[in-house]
Amino acid sequence: MSLHDHGWNEFFANQWEAFEKEGLQPARVVSSSSGLVRLITDQGERLGVLAGRLRLQGGGVPVAGDWVAVRVAEGATPRVEALLERRTRLSRKAAGRRTDEQVVAANIDLVLVVMGLDGDFSLRRLERLMALIEQSGASGAVFLNKRDLCDDAAVRMESVRRTARGASVLMGSCLLDDGLEAVRACLPTGRTGALVGSSGAGKSTLINRLLGRSVQATAAVRRADGRGRHTTTRRELFLLPGGGMIIDNPGIREVQLWGDEEGLGRAFDDVTSLAAACRYRDCRHDTEPGCAVDDAVKTGRLDPGRLHSYRALVSELRYLELRQDGAAQREQKRKWRAIHRSIKRSRRNH
Repeated sequence: MSLHDHGWNEFFANQWEAFEKEGLQPARVVSSSSGLVRLITDQGERLGVLAGRLRLQGGGVPVAGDWVAVRVAEGATPRVEALLERRTRLSRKAAGRRTDEQVVAANIDLVLVVMGLDGDFSLRRLERLMALIEQSGASGAVFLNKRDLCDDAAVRMESVRRTARGASVLMGSCLLDDGLEAVRACLPTGRTGALVGSSGAGKSTLINRLLGRSVQATAAVRRADGRGRHTTTRRELFLLPGGGMIIDNPGIREVQLWGDEEGLGRAFDDVTSLAAACRYRDCRHDTEPGCAVDDAVKTGRLDPGRLHSYRALVSELRYLELRQDGAAQREQKRKWRAIHRSIKRSRRNH
């Protein structure tokens, strides 16, 4: 298959002139781990290594879905020399106390949230995931799995439609091969999707069904609490039969936002459109007179739980912004201290 079948398009071709002059070749990252990368090239799949200078670039380590410039020499392992600008990227805050961005998947057209209609079902988690998708630049869709285990699937599907705010909502059962044709239709040749969702939602089973073979390990959810077990351990790009690509991701236990309030506002456009009609521009949407949001909650036009989620996510993003500002200030001070030490050493030597 050609690189165009793997997602190469005009956006990447416009970046390629400088790399072509250096004798490099384009490749797409299938997976990346510990300095080794699996690549799709026009000669097929290859295992490559990262050039030392690339490892030193801040945030420059390739992830599944990235396009890279590779140097291929006869008898040598292909070496990734540069990372092309990403067209889209799905990111979250890195786990732990650090305020760093973790890119989950790159150059994707569609993010498909897989959510089970069993104990995995959570509109609050879906709100967080839709906020991440709005920041990514990709389109969003939801696949409600395990329809066979739910007695009120139609009611839940309608609540997901209201929460997903215009994103496509599909429903079926991976184990029964139910509803998978609709998923396949979302990923024609040259289009890349990425799966997100919690452990046990059925992402690995969905991958296996779409590929028609078992490539990802699966495990049943725990009977005690309905929670899933991690079976996918790395992010990996798969080429689907008949065209299209999909990136599988390990289950997300903790969805920490990354981005700005503008993307969050798009995910909660029902709240932000109401807020535009508030009497005061700096309305907190609490008990202020003339608050259109508060009025919508009182009259039943807005779910109070959804408003609570929006407030919580706004607070989370603002706290993250404050921590990023503090980290940036500390880094700036560190750099200036290093400069001053260098100047003092230079003066002593002269």
